[in-house]
Amino acid sequence: MASNEIQVTIPPNVEPVYSNMIQIAYKEDEFTFLFLHQIPGINQARGKAVVSISPNHAKNLLAVLQRTVGEYEQKFRTLEAPQEKQQNVTAMTGYS
Repeated sequence: MASNEIQVTIPPNVEPVYSNMIQIAYKEDEFTFLFLHQIPGINQARGKAVVSISPNHAKNLLAVLQRTVGEYEQKFRTLEAPQEKQQNVTAMTGYS
């Protein structure tokens, strides 16, 4: 294993999560991602996971996502960014 690689162990009780909507909130010392599954045909979304990371990790995540999406587009197809609809924005309540 190279020196910059780490071995990751995923406990057997950790289940995969599907999310088709995300809400992001931030404060000075963290970014919080609320992963949701919006149910088709009804005005409802179910929370699936809440993940908080430091601002530095958020900046690193942005760079990694940009690189990875670029690689995906080179291999498969160019993705068009959807127009964000105001009614699809979900407010995070209880976050301070």
